[in-house]
Amino acid sequence: MDSMAYWLMKQEPSDWGWDDLVAEGKSYWDGVRNHQAAANLRKMAKGDRCFMYHSVDEKQIVGVMEVTRAAYPDPTAEPESPWVVVDVKPLKPVKTPVTLKQIKADARFADLALVRQSRLSVVPVSAEHWKALCAMAGIPA
Repeated sequence: MDSMAYWLMKQEPSDWGWDDLVAEGKSYWDGVRNHQAAANLRKMAKGDRCFMYHSVDEKQIVGVMEVTRAAYPDPTAEPESPWVVVDVKPLKPVKTPVTLKQIKADARFADLALVRQSRLSVVPVSAEHWKALCAMAGIPA
């Protein structure tokens, strides 16, 4: 599966978090209202892996999800809007949450989009960064 891509998707846990996704078993990722983040959603393919990142208060990676359906129109948005969603399902929680502070303190992640474009809610993750973050999280890549 060399063509698999990796992503990080931010969510405010007070709105809807990892435990909600696990309880639901699957969901669509809605509410993205930034053109660059939406473009990243459109690049996702079925089978891609994503970190779920709890933003705001926690600022940490908490789990791994799989994209189960590529981008389609966001059912929560106005018709004819440019906004899209992807379907995701939970794969596994991390053993050890990886905090933004740890990521910023590690020179290997200086060019990670999470660090460079901190306000973007959906960002790509390189295969090398994915492996390193999984190792920090105590899970197999």
